[in-house]
Amino acid sequence: MALPLSRRHFLGLSACSLATAGLAPLLGAGGQARAQQLPPTVPGMDAADAVLLNYNENPLGPFPEAREAALAAMGRANRYLFGLQREFTALFATQNGLGEDQVAGYCGSGIALDGAALAFCSPQAGLVTADPTFESLAQMAGAHGTPARRVPLRADGAHDVQAMARAAAETRAGLIYVCNPNNPTGSITPRADIDWLLAHKPAGSVLLIDEAYIHYSDEPDTLDLVRAGADAIVLRTFSKIYGMAGLRLGLAAARSDLLQKLLLSGANSLPVPSVAAGIASLEHPAHLAARKAENTRLREATVAWLAARGHACLPSQASCFMVDVKGDGKAFTAAMARHRVFVGRSWPALPSHVRITVGTDAEMARFREAFVQVVSGA
Repeated sequence: MALPLSRRHFLGLSACSLATAGLAPLLGAGGQARAQQLPPTVPGMDAADAVLLNYNENPLGPFPEAREAALAAMGRANRYLFGLQREFTALFATQNGLGEDQVAGYCGSGIALDGAALAFCSPQAGLVTADPTFESLAQMAGAHGTPARRVPLRADGAHDVQAMARAAAETRAGLIYVCNPNNPTGSITPRADIDWLLAHKPAGSVLLIDEAYIHYSDEPDTLDLVRAGADAIVLRTFSKIYGMAGLRLGLAAARSDLLQKLLLSGANSLPVPSVAAGIASLEHPAHLAARKAENTRLREATVAWLAARGHACLPSQASCFMVDVKGDGKAFTAAMARHRVFVGRSWPALPSHVRITVGTDAEMARFREAFVQVVSGA
């Protein structure tokens, strides 16, 4: 019987902190870890007047109650406080009708994504993802010799679930990844399509549903699949609507046997201030509707402004969207940075589209000003 992988060894392989920032795990062929490096600081990004619309961070920060809880918890941050972590996962479980053995806490969602690649994928059990989508899972799987099949999104931005099911059968997929709403596009896949994919996937395949942006959308979540005992894992993060990207906190929900495979050798303690902030966030859900409404208002206003100038955007229900800049996406991003407006990047599948994070009113005004100057060649 294979010995369980130690968590320290697992963390050494996973490069989770880089994955959660939207960066590939820096792993070599055969799973050999290379030296980890933080992304280089782009000149001007640390300036006081810089507008950061590049990493899908929430400019509002944590809820007021979460800030207070994190500060108060600093007095106990010299302890691991496993009980506080159990309180956090138990609260989420209770709120969502899940068993406590169906929920685990993570530092964001990066470790959970990496863990899924290690637990359910292999050279004999492939991975199926959309294209474009969040990439760290496929890159971690690929580093360990897993064949990955990238299936283009449909024209409406939804996952092409029928093509994904065919690809899963052809690759004997161990894991099928659906990010909903999708990152980087912000587009949604209707719940009926997800149910169809679950019903038509190969027996033994696990459906991994990443709901990092679910609170921004009008789509129902899929935690009921966990309650029903389906072959599904649902991931959540506090980095987006909860405004806690720098605090690193997330959750995985799954049938208990699937969760045990994901956890490998079990879970370690999470940062005490982060857990305290997470509990406070879950205890004050009234903030969610206001944040969703403000994000929707700013996103739709910006998309309409861009459309009026001939720049189409993919349909989005997230805190980001992709705009067709009608040229080289990399060059556009670099040009915007010269105006101290830092936007996201393009993806190989959409080289003329650039991901834009939805910021504040003032930040989106700066974005419009810089956009006009860049596209006019000024």
